[in-house]
Amino acid sequence: MSVAIRRATPAHLDALAGLFDGYRQFYRRPSDFDAARAFLGERLAADDSVLLVAERDGTLVGFTQLYPLFSSVRMRRVWVLNDLFVAPDARRQGVARALMEGARAVAASTGAVALQLATEHDNRSAQALYEALGYERDTDFATYELAL
Repeated sequence: MSVAIRRATPAHLDALAGLFDGYRQFYRRPSDFDAARAFLGERLAADDSVLLVAERDGTLVGFTQLYPLFSSVRMRRVWVLNDLFVAPDARRQGVARALMEGARAVAASTGAVALQLATEHDNRSAQALYEALGYERDTDFATYELAL
């Protein structure tokens, strides 16, 4: 069964919000469909991220979300692949790989110098996919976050 990767539109919002809510639960956040829908609706309306959806037989089975930024040192655009999620019943069928390839195409089409992502240290299956696609683990920089 083939999967189609396309840019999300407002018509995808309800199905996409369901997947996004599942993604947040995967990262141990409480379910909140309404907030997920509002957040994604804001992203689509502001056009401040790129949301790609994976569709199979008329059903959304996954998504990825990219955010733009710039590298001052390289003086070029960089995209952050911030979110990647595949519905549990569609995993291990090439959906994540197809979404990652779609993200790469978006980044390349904008002249970006890199596509960056992060995942939990124990998410070995995701790490294996990223490395199989040519991503390299950063060993030069430590990442920090200040909660506000």
